[in-house]
Amino acid sequence: MDVFEAISKRRSIRKYKNTPVEDEKLEMILEAARIAPSAANRQEWKFIIVKDKVTREKLVEAANGQKFVGEAPVTVVACATESKRVMPCGQYAYTVDLSIAVSFMILEATEQGLGTCWLGAFDEEKVRNVLSIPERIRVPAMFTIGYAGEEPHQRPRKHLSEIISSERYETP
Repeated sequence: MDVFEAISKRRSIRKYKNTPVEDEKLEMILEAARIAPSAANRQEWKFIIVKDKVTREKLVEAANGQKFVGEAPVTVVACATESKRVMPCGQYAYTVDLSIAVSFMILEATEQGLGTCWLGAFDEEKVRNVLSIPERIRVPAMFTIGYAGEEPHQRPRKHLSEIISSERYETP
C-alpha cells in the first residue's frame, strides 16, 4: 500500500472486533510518531497507550460517552509536553506538531490493516484525571486503534475546485 492508497482507504471506525492489536503493528504505529516532523524538531510530545479494559471504560465517559472508545483494544492519547510556544506564523506549535504525528500514526495503522478514529469530542480535564496527566500537559487529540468491525463508505468530499486557489485567495 502506498501513502495515497492509505489516505484513500482510511475511514473513521466506530465499531471494532474483539481482536487484540499485535505488538509489532503497534510498534510500527508508534515509530511513525517518533519520526514525524515537529517544529524545530523539538518533539515536545508523549503518547499514552491505553490497553487496559477498565481504563478504556473510564475514557468512554471522558469521551462524551462514545462507547467505541471502550470497545477498541487500544486508545492512544496524544500529550503536549510544552504548550506555550507559538510559531512565527502565530499558531501554537503543539497543535500542529501533534496533528502531524497523529496523522502519520493513523496512516501507518491503515497500512497495518487496522482501523482508527480520531477523537475531538472529549473532556480534556477528565482524560487528565483518568490517566494522571499533570495540569501543565495539554491533550489535543486521542484516537482508537483496532480491527474494524465495520466498513463505512467514504463520505462525500468537496471537488478540488472548491478547495484550491491559485496565487491568491479566491472565493467562489
